[in-house]
Amino acid sequence: MTNLTGNRRDSDGVRRQVVDIIASRTLYHESYLLPDSHFEAELGIDSVILESILASVREKFSLVAPLPSGLTTIDDLVRAVEHAADRDLASDAATPAVSAPPVPSAPSPSERDAALLETVVTTTMRHTQYQRGQLAPGADFESELGIDSVVLASIVADAARELGLPPSLAATVTASTLHELVEALRPHYEDTRYENTPYEDTHDDGTRPVDQAPAGHRTSPAGAVPGEPGAEDMSTAWDGRSMKDFVEERDGDLFAKTRGFGRYLRRRKAERLYWYGMPLHSRSSNRAVIFDELEGREREFLMFASNNYLGLANHPKVIEAICDATQRYGATHTGSRFIGGTNMLHKELERRLAAFKQRPACIVYPGGYAANIGAISALVKSYDTVVVDKLNHMSIVDGARLSGGTRRIYQHNDMADLERILKRSDEGPGGKLIVADGVFSMHGDICDLPEIVRLAKEHGARVMIDDAHSTGVLGRRGSGTAEHFGLKGEVDLELGTMSKTLAGMGGFVVGEEEVVEYLRFYSNSYVFAANIPAGVAAGLIASIDVIESEPGRITKLWRNIRLLHSQLTDAGFDLENTASAILPLVIGDERKALEMGRAVRARGLYCQTVVFPGVPLGDARLRVSVTSEHTPEDLETAAGIFVEAGREVGLLPSAR
Repeated sequence: MTNLTGNRRDSDGVRRQVVDIIASRTLYHESYLLPDSHFEAELGIDSVILESILASVREKFSLVAPLPSGLTTIDDLVRAVEHAADRDLASDAATPAVSAPPVPSAPSPSERDAALLETVVTTTMRHTQYQRGQLAPGADFESELGIDSVVLASIVADAARELGLPPSLAATVTASTLHELVEALRPHYEDTRYENTPYEDTHDDGTRPVDQAPAGHRTSPAGAVPGEPGAEDMSTAWDGRSMKDFVEERDGDLFAKTRGFGRYLRRRKAERLYWYGMPLHSRSSNRAVIFDELEGREREFLMFASNNYLGLANHPKVIEAICDATQRYGATHTGSRFIGGTNMLHKELERRLAAFKQRPACIVYPGGYAANIGAISALVKSYDTVVVDKLNHMSIVDGARLSGGTRRIYQHNDMADLERILKRSDEGPGGKLIVADGVFSMHGDICDLPEIVRLAKEHGARVMIDDAHSTGVLGRRGSGTAEHFGLKGEVDLELGTMSKTLAGMGGFVVGEEEVVEYLRFYSNSYVFAANIPAGVAAGLIASIDVIESEPGRITKLWRNIRLLHSQLTDAGFDLENTASAILPLVIGDERKALEMGRAVRARGLYCQTVVFPGVPLGDARLRVSVTSEHTPEDLETAAGIFVEAGREVGLLPSAR
């Protein structure tokens, strides 16, 4: 480990070691890691990777003093390391050789105000990419700073957490400026007790014993479940951690983190809050039979967690095609597309997908995730730039990281921010690729494709749109985002998955023939992976046949979407800006979202409860998927269930 204390500290040496850590965590060449490089906007380093970098830096330099929040550039981090080391050195010099740890005194009111304001400002910087000097206390969040309600909820939740306040304040605190936000948090902050002694003991999973927890945050030991030791306070205590708390746990035993998370997971399951991975015992249609592993029995649910948007997974022609092809060609070819894994069905599928999307050529990957990773990493190299929407799917994020190119993130659907980033990238040595979801999978809104295309042409960038949740949903023929906006042929690459509307497995990219052929030879996730089975390919071809021959399925889907959307908004739920088959019930607080999911399931409806890492902390929600198979009665019943559950957990006012 490197120690910075003493007079021999080399500032250039600190910078070199910090850059080495960042390079090792991001795969960037050191020449791209400039002192003023913005972690998120220019380097594409999200909060998870940044936490990993900070943990490595603390370990590398043996830092005792914590690093401040709100670090946005490499220079910021280097200065913070030097400052933290100076504080450690001063602390060491002032501490007697043998003494009991002092009891901290309560901060004065002025110190509290300063700490409150600093936390609010640094949290806002972290969520918005603004610099400190741009955040005037009286600037309006929406009209002057472009901070919408979703981002503000994240700011409040993070600020509350850092101040030791309940993150649930995000659902109750309202403010239109930084000054108003500070004033709204002050009463809660002033109630916080400061007379607690330093924590001298922790559990082996990093949680504090109950009798040492801060006032107002008493918890039972992590993972306590009914019938196990330490479960006596289970009915009233709340373990406020999320899955994010286990990302950077460190121990000499690689599996130590799994034991801590295991206890946490058992508790969530015992509280009936985590209900992920329960097996279906039937087809997934408008209703589905699911085996409730907590109760040990089968239960029938109204199914609103399926991406089977047009009901093709249950269509007799699709099922028949799969069975016939499997009988003829066998279960699989056990080979890659290049070596023994291709038959005429695969070539026909690519031809049909290209025709359906009205593009010259198509390449089929083993999965949608593989398509994003393979296409982006094949096209973007270390001297190129990939520009992505902040809310893109993780497969796009990972593809951008794997490429080794310069990664820049623009604020969600913020075309002014995209334009600013493109202007700053114009002088770069390589090419530029803009990648965005057509429909954003956890929000349901649609990318601003006309502006993306316009800005791409203006700045010489290429565009790839991920139509995972657009295929079969958007456009008169259901071919996706480009058709929806009347921009067929204007988007360079259209990507899609075949595990949703198309009712199979795999992913695909359509575009110009030369580009597609290049991808065949340079996409590692295509060249070095087994091809999809022939039976699956046959079912996908049949699905395209049904979409083209039964356009009424799309009409019915949109009738269902509009009906349930109106029922939920009329009831008072926040559905953000959804314009697709995905209806998000935005809740914000993770605990409240989990309790809402539990209340919905208890009433016989199954939808997705989405928490970190599916969405950022403070942005938890239920994700409701509408299909053409839902009946008007299903939708009416579902709306009633959501209203009853919302009232039960306090999201909606009680019925008068």
